[in-house]
Amino acid sequence: MLFLALRIASFSALLSHSRFFLTLRSYEGTYHSLILFRLTPEVSESDSGSSVSASTKENPIYKQIYVMESTCPHLGADLSHADIEEYESSVVAVCPWHRYDFDLRTGKSETGLRACTYAVEVKTDLSDGIDKVWVETPAGGTGWQLVELRPVSEEFADPPKSVAPPLPVTVLTSTPSVVDEPIVPIGSPPTTLMQWAVLILNTPNPTLKVQRTREAVHLFRTGKLSSIGHKSPNAPRPPDVPPREDHFSRNTVDPTKMKNRKNRAVMLHALANIEQWAIDLAWDIVARFGPSYPNIPPAFFSDFTKMALDESKHFTLLTSRLSEISPTTPYGTMPVHASLWESATVTSKSLRSRLAIIHLVHEARGLDVNPGTIERFRKAGDVESVKVMEVIHADEVTHVTSGHRWFTWLCEQEQVDPAQAFREEVRRGWRGDLKGPFNVKDREKAGLTRDFYEGLKGQMGFTNLAGQDALDMQPLKDAVASMPVECEIECETAK
Repeated sequence: MLFLALRIASFSALLSHSRFFLTLRSYEGTYHSLILFRLTPEVSESDSGSSVSASTKENPIYKQIYVMESTCPHLGADLSHADIEEYESSVVAVCPWHRYDFDLRTGKSETGLRACTYAVEVKTDLSDGIDKVWVETPAGGTGWQLVELRPVSEEFADPPKSVAPPLPVTVLTSTPSVVDEPIVPIGSPPTTLMQWAVLILNTPNPTLKVQRTREAVHLFRTGKLSSIGHKSPNAPRPPDVPPREDHFSRNTVDPTKMKNRKNRAVMLHALANIEQWAIDLAWDIVARFGPSYPNIPPAFFSDFTKMALDESKHFTLLTSRLSEISPTTPYGTMPVHASLWESATVTSKSLRSRLAIIHLVHEARGLDVNPGTIERFRKAGDVESVKVMEVIHADEVTHVTSGHRWFTWLCEQEQVDPAQAFREEVRRGWRGDLKGPFNVKDREKAGLTRDFYEGLKGQMGFTNLAGQDALDMQPLKDAVASMPVECEIECETAK
């Protein structure tokens, strides 16, 4: 057994894909992002790890699992889409940005650089007879725990899934010609991540927004962009408010008027609206704050582009489900609101405030209310919507984790206590109590311990320093993430 190791999963749980994201967090609050590569293309049923079988030394399949840091030590490129090249005596990962190669066992590169690699062992658990994967823990921390394990993408499904078009995004559009607008603009295509972020933020049509998000993240991960672009003095600036198509703007209402609407279609439409704004929020934090932090680790951009891709997936799942249960009311036909962006406006001058209010208040509130929303769909007999919400909830835990990671990183740079800094941000940028009941288990998994949020009340007022009426931010009190708490689903609608 490895001297200091962390149990990751059963071996059989890693057979669905050949690459996984791993995020570890220490007791001290340090994060490490890793990539697990499983190089065996096929595994027989007898090797699935479902019974006491072989030790690492006896089963060559288990020797084909490698774990290394998720970013290239050269310039911080995301290694999740690195090319894998096998030689007689070694296996190397080749960085997609500048083709630096790193031995998956030793981390050594012919360039003289070295990536951190972590020893892996597969060992039979005598308590249940299942073969489980253990990974060496990073140095410099104690009490390491796994806070994220999920496939990099369906590109690495094993066996490969049949190529199928993405789920349709069914929306009502007031711009029929939008289908003729290319995903990559002709004439002056974006060449940096900053340019893509601002382009997506300025894309009013949600279908095109999703398509451009997929394209931008793929280009970023595969090294097809010239740079992140946040260090350029000419980095484009994001819009104050992302535009929406005319009919969405006309349908925007006060969220307090949307409570207690008893219909599954209304619920799905409201959730899809949240996800559309969430796509923009993920890109906005990249474009708005990246240039202000030229030395922020590249992992920041990897985390938030991954979040943008997740939100696009969520939007697509919800609008597709909406079109299935209510074909006459596609996305865009019902009232929507923009209260989530009001919080973005309040936090537009401070990265610390943005991380606190959007990711550790709004998104954390989602962790509290999602289980109840899932149960309501379940009681309505809507199994497919339950599946969609379970996917969304699992992803949202990782989003709060990312918010906590970068909030604590920022606090470390500023040499302040994260919990106390969070409470200060909430008092300044939130109105009213942080409402329970809290999903303590998932909050703690994401890094939010009770000392962050218990007994906390926002004190943001309505009057500015000049004594003038400030922007009415009452919708913050009825946060977007808490809307599902107010909605009921009539069981008879599923019959």
